[in-house]
Amino acid sequence: MFKPTSPLLGGLLWKIPWRLSRPQKARQRKRLRAVDRVVDTVSAALQRNGGLTTKAVERWYTEMPREEEMVPKDKYTIFDKKEKKYRKGIHKLPKWTRVSQRLNPPGF
Repeated sequence: MFKPTSPLLGGLLWKIPWRLSRPQKARQRKRLRAVDRVVDTVSAALQRNGGLTTKAVERWYTEMPREEEMVPKDKYTIFDKKEKKYRKGIHKLPKWTRVSQRLNPPGF
């Protein structure tokens, strides 16, 4: 009577492509550059206000690479110890547009 379909067999069927599309990659680069601009703006405003600085801004500059310095592998994928090659597409991460994923373990 009823044919078993994927939603009936396993619940909700997630249709997430295995790689990012060109527009998704462009938007990801745009988001990374926007964050860089915000940090630069905050740093410049603090410098104008009597040469002030904060630990958070200094830490960002020392630890986080800028969008131009990042390898494409780090821009579009994240480290995941459960994956076969220890990498998965950044779009598979929940709320991937709001979380900064600039740092990954070296060598993976």
